Formats: sequence, C-alpha cells, structure tokens
Amino acid sequence: MRVLVTGCAGFLGMHCAQRLVARGDEVLGVDNLSPYYSVELKRMRLATLEGRPGFRFVQADLAQSRACESLLESAHVDAVLHLAAQPGVRYSIDHPGSYVQSNLVAFGNLLDACRRHPPRHLVYASSSSVYGSNAKLPWSEDDNVDHPLSLYAATKKANELMAHAYSHVHGLPSTGLRYFTVYGPWGRPDMSPMLFARAMIEGRPIRLFNHGDMRRDFTYVDDAVEATLRVLELPPDGRPPWRVFNVGNRQPVALLDYVAALERVLGKAAQRELLPMQPGDVPATWADTRALEAATGFAPSTPLEAGLERFAAWLRSTDLPA
Repeated sequence: MRVLVTGCAGFLGMHCAQRLVARGDEVLGVDNLSPYYSVELKRMRLATLEGRPGFRFVQADLAQSRACESLLESAHVDAVLHLAAQPGVRYSIDHPGSYVQSNLVAFGNLLDACRRHPPRHLVYASSSSVYGSNAKLPWSEDDNVDHPLSLYAATKKANELMAHAYSHVHGLPSTGLRYFTVYGPWGRPDMSPMLFARAMIEGRPIRLFNHGDMRRDFTYVDDAVEATLRVLELPPDGRPPWRVFNVGNRQPVALLDYVAALERVLGKAAQRELLPMQPGDVPATWADTRALEAATGFAPSTPLEAGLERFAAWLRSTDLPA
C-alpha cells in the first residue's frame, strides 16, 4: 500500500511508519514538528525512518487547508493513518486554542481533502478519554460518550462525529481508534512512563494524583501498532462505512502496582508525592476489546511488566534530550 501517516514524528506515528516500511509499504510521513514537547526528540524519531526505502517526509501543518489539500492531491495514497493531534488532557485546560487548530481544524481539512481524493480507508486516532467519568467498567464502544471531562476529550469525540458525517454523506470509509494509555520505547515525555522513570533515575519525587488511588489500562506500543495496521487493511463496509474500536490491554493496573513494577525494572526506588485528583482526569480506565478482536483476530495482551522491561532497556541505551 501507499499510506499517508500524519504525526509520523510522534510516538505512535513513528512506530506505525516503521512497521509499514519494514513490510514493504510506501509511506508519506507528515508532521508539523510542534514544540509542545522536545522537537529534538521528534527529530530523533524521524532519524529512525529517514533513508529507509519507501519512506518520504514532508513537514506540513494540516491546519493550513491548502497544505492539506496538496498532500492528498499529489500523494495518490491507498490509505490515510491520521495520528497527528495536540495531545494531553491537562494541557487542554490552559491552552484550548491549540486543540481547536490541531484537532478540529486540521481534521476537518483532512476529511475534506479525503472527500476530493478518496483513500480506500481513513483510520484516525481517537482516545479513551471520550468515555469521561463513565462508572461502568470495562468501557465498550456502545457506551454513551456525550460527557467529556476535558477539551481534549471533546475534540476526540468531535472527530468521531465529523468522520461519521463524511462517511454518511460522502461514503468515506473511516475507523476511529480509542487508544488506552499507550507506552513503550520512544514514548512521549509528558506521559507517566517517561516522567516517572526519569524522575526516579534522577532522584526526584513522582506525583501521584488522587493520592495514588487510580487504575489504568496500559497498552504496549507494539500491540497498539499491530491493532492499528490490522484495522487499516479492513475498511468498514456498513452504511455508513464508519466505526470505532477500543485499543487497550483489557487489564487495568492499580497506579501503585504500576509504580512498583517501574521500580523493579529500573532498579530504582520512587519518592512518592501524593496529590488530589486533577481536573479532567478519571480514576480508572478499562477497555472492552471484543469488537476489535472480532474484526481483526487480535487484541493487545502484553503484560505490563514485560512492556516496562523493554521500555527500561531502551531508556538505558538511548541518549535522550534533556
């Protein structure tokens, strides 16, 4: 296939692009290299892709409609994997404009470009945050998601609705993937695996919200990639051709058990700072992945400690920017 991968300098985007080119697909990678976190880290990720046969990189901002249109017009892609976004629940509280531009305007531009230059399938990143404070666990794709707790979550819910409209009106085959806490090598520095690991190595305290009384469905990155690429090859054929899937590990882990696992793989003790719940956060996440498994024959299952061991080995071997 010829695949457009947006956000290819991001965590999941880099891993998906690597897997695609390794199996012989052509990848046009796009990223705006936003300074939300270290651009140097993003360039390091890109360096793992550049020079590989079948990979080409374009720096572009999809919030610029003409840039987005020209990409689809010239690329003649078979599929679009849209992983570019402004991430982060907490950051959205104080920086709403970034989410409007990156998650709403850019996605609207992409949908309209896909309408005029239709791929066989558009797969895009949604988020487990769309479930809000839903107390029914595990979370299923059939659950109501009308009450997001952050602007970030609201933009991801909006993406699903926007894609549904284009699927209904224009027949654009689209699938949204609700990712649950993806972690692993090359992870984002604002997420807990990297935040906690670097603090522990440097002897700084880690911050545990809700006084540590949290549970998360941690999904190892290789599993998230496998699920994503299997979905990419299976466009929906319903009317409209639209669907969403959870991508999670189905094994929620208590936050304190997660910290203990990090301590074991790093060989470092954590200094704990217990704090109240933060605005926009939820006490627990847990993915029901039966729909994903029924459609693709696969569901994530890597045990947390096995994934953290691989993450720790990568961290020890990589000279990361400060």
